Amino acid sequence: MAQIGSVIDGKYEILKLIGQGGMSKVYLSMDKRLNKQWAVKEIEKRAKDKNNEVIIQSAIAEANMIKRLDHPALPRIVDIIDNGDVIFVIMDYIEGEPLSKILDEYGAQPQDVVIEWAKQLCEVLDYLHTCKPPIIYRDMKPANVMLKPDGNLKLIDFGIAREYKEQNLADTVSLGTKGYAAPEQFGGKGQTDPRTDVYCLGVTLYHLVTGHNPCEPPYELYPIRHWNPQLSGGLERIIQKCTQLNPDDRYQSCAELLYALHHYEEIDDVYRAKQVRKLRNFSMVAGSALLFLLVGIFGQVMNVRTNNADYDSNIQMAEKAATDTTKIDHYLTAIDIKPTVNEAYLGIIDAFKGDAAFTVEEEEAFKKKINNHITEFRENPDYAELAFEIGKVYWYYYDYGKSADSDNQVTRMKSSIQWFEDAVQYGSKDSDYYEMATTYRDIGKFNRDITLHIEEASDKGKYRPYWENIKDLNLMMAKNPDENEIVKLELYKLTIYSIETYARKFKLDGVKEKDLRSVFETVKKSTKNVEVTAEKTEQIKNDVIKRFETTEKAIENAYRK
Repeated sequence: MAQIGSVIDGKYEILKLIGQGGMSKVYLSMDKRLNKQWAVKEIEKRAKDKNNEVIIQSAIAEANMIKRLDHPALPRIVDIIDNGDVIFVIMDYIEGEPLSKILDEYGAQPQDVVIEWAKQLCEVLDYLHTCKPPIIYRDMKPANVMLKPDGNLKLIDFGIAREYKEQNLADTVSLGTKGYAAPEQFGGKGQTDPRTDVYCLGVTLYHLVTGHNPCEPPYELYPIRHWNPQLSGGLERIIQKCTQLNPDDRYQSCAELLYALHHYEEIDDVYRAKQVRKLRNFSMVAGSALLFLLVGIFGQVMNVRTNNADYDSNIQMAEKAATDTTKIDHYLTAIDIKPTVNEAYLGIIDAFKGDAAFTVEEEEAFKKKINNHITEFRENPDYAELAFEIGKVYWYYYDYGKSADSDNQVTRMKSSIQWFEDAVQYGSKDSDYYEMATTYRDIGKFNRDITLHIEEASDKGKYRPYWENIKDLNLMMAKNPDENEIVKLELYKLTIYSIETYARKFKLDGVKEKDLRSVFETVKKSTKNVEVTAEKTEQIKNDVIKRFETTEKAIENAYRK
């Protein structure tokens, strides 16, 4: 068993135990050279234990299968270490929570959210099914789907996935989670194929949208509107088709299921009935329409006035509130009234910064509001500016994974990427924030991906563009002297860390020593000139200053002739 504090293969320091199964343990580790967190799966070898041999072979097969996959919703395997008694599999540490935990804590999830999750899962399953040879996942369930801080999903645990073999008549082993598994997974009923994953996904959607676990009584998949009449009839039909006992009666591929999800409203029986009634009653309604229109306009005007008054009132109360908690409550109420207007979101972001920490609890409350309206919000011309500000609050203040003895700067950068991506995608190139959002996004992507590039020896040429982005961000900061002290110091810390860590790589990619030293000297001077007003920023400033000597040596060693 790995000891807390021990170092595997000279670089992976074991931080804590984060998971445990019958034959394996999973630890959180820190790559001492790259300052990056990894998950380490430990499988202990046991002499003369045939079951253990099967587990080991299964784990190695799983790792080798995942290593050749490349999809943002799948974890990466970067190393397999066999030290004789134990095998260690080094993989992505996935931040977030499994959907099973979210179900346990909050029950059934909003229909719109579940449909968006379903689309993501369809896409990753379709990717697996179209690999050569195809891969059948076979264990789709909420516990195997991680919801990351950026709102995207990761599919985990490929322990029972298999490559589809066209000549096979049936699977050799019955595997899967009862309640979620398709009938053909239990032997004698044919070979599992992509339609098996369609069934498992259908049951997973049933659990997510109803809150009723198929592994518990009544052990039967009722139509989802049996539990909640407000749910869509279109979604009900989709789930029922997914979970047919005969694979021929299901969607024949995840691509076909994805199309149905994009058009679920069109197959809703209520929707269809409305269309028929509209056609039938059109002539009668036409005469009355004008009157109803006038009444409706009047009512709408009065409703808008009331909503505007309530919204403005909550904004004013938030601005006058004595505590950040009270401010946040008023802003959340204002968001409920006008969920696609920037003002309350920007106010709540400023309140989050009040204690210089954007906590996981604050993130959860914030994302519940914005994610429910994200599709329509993206049609708002002002959304890109808000996405930029959200990206910055993740980049500089996100508290997830931070501890007294380890920084979470890489985690913060990774969590912000999607928001900066939105700022670029939905923003105008002429906007004040466009260039900075692009730079933040590219720096974040570098720190997210560089470890894999190093492992695959494909990192050549990646460092020069990264250095140019670091320089550009420092230049932008210099043009804004009134920027918050924590923002300045975090940038200087990132610059110092990058020089210290990648000085040799910068040289190999053609960065001149004079260029490196010029930025280094500017950062030294700027850091010393920052006036700190809080204990946290004073600590950051002192930490950066302490690294000056080490950074200087890194430059000397890199450019020594």
